[in-house]
Amino acid sequence: MYLYKMKYPLKIIVTGAAGFIGSHTCERLHLLGHTVIGVDNFSSYYDVALKEANATILSNQNITVHRTDLRTDDLSPLITEDVDAIFHLAAQPGISSDSSFEDYYTNNVIATQRMLDVIEKLNSKPYFINIATSSIYGLVATLKEDDAPLPASWYGVTKLAAEQLVLAYSRRGLLKATSLRLYSVYGPRERPDKLYTRLIDCGLNNKSFPLFEGSLKHLRSFTYVQDIVDGIVSVLKHQEACNGEIFNLGTENENSTQTGIDTIEEILGLTVKIDHQPARPGDQSRTKANIDKARRVLNYNPQTSLKEGLAAQVAWFSDCFLK
Repeated sequence: MYLYKMKYPLKIIVTGAAGFIGSHTCERLHLLGHTVIGVDNFSSYYDVALKEANATILSNQNITVHRTDLRTDDLSPLITEDVDAIFHLAAQPGISSDSSFEDYYTNNVIATQRMLDVIEKLNSKPYFINIATSSIYGLVATLKEDDAPLPASWYGVTKLAAEQLVLAYSRRGLLKATSLRLYSVYGPRERPDKLYTRLIDCGLNNKSFPLFEGSLKHLRSFTYVQDIVDGIVSVLKHQEACNGEIFNLGTENENSTQTGIDTIEEILGLTVKIDHQPARPGDQSRTKANIDKARRVLNYNPQTSLKEGLAAQVAWFSDCFLK
């Protein structure tokens, strides 16, 4: 049997720490009094300057983000006996045609396996919180955690594989772990290729927004980032109940892409120009988070309305990019 620590405050590693959700997770864990060690490879998937800016925000709070590539670097100096928990957010995201299958496979599967290889050799092992995605469910993501996943993109397939790798270690008693499937997260620091940051950019800078065919009717559980972080960090309070389990995290409220565009236009007081594009293969037509299990076990209860969250995102964008 391995030793398992249940002490506070904790020493916690957050991978993908310079990214959107990762940086917010680091901040919250730090505010809760934990020692946070950030890890990021500063991938060029989108503008590295944005990740550098997030890392600077964290550095100003005494949170260091180490430049580490989980696919190739030696992880043993990082993942050590004194680490209590790992929040694994690093991934190759989205369904971009510019990303190859190898990008998804190495960043999502190989990187995860290499971390698990190091953890397996430790006597005192960290609790592993894997951050997964509703894309695991496929084109219509409205399912419960124990329903069969039907991923329809390389992103969904490789994130499902990574999740099952983590849970396989848990099933074999090699570590304690949880996987969290997130739904359509938005808010300050959202990636520039994502819906709302791009919409805000196009509106405020008089650019044309690329709208994929059929997407106006797509339904999403658009979930504000702080509501997502509430669920992520809540695992620490329910470690035994969460071990070996999967949880959906997101809002139960559905909004269409059309509603999202209308809300941004209302906040900005302008009309966003539209550039119609062909449909994207693998794009989800509907996501609706079934959070019954998260409510029951984690006391999870997201509260932020779409308009409230988008107003905060517009304020962030204006502050960062329109000075």
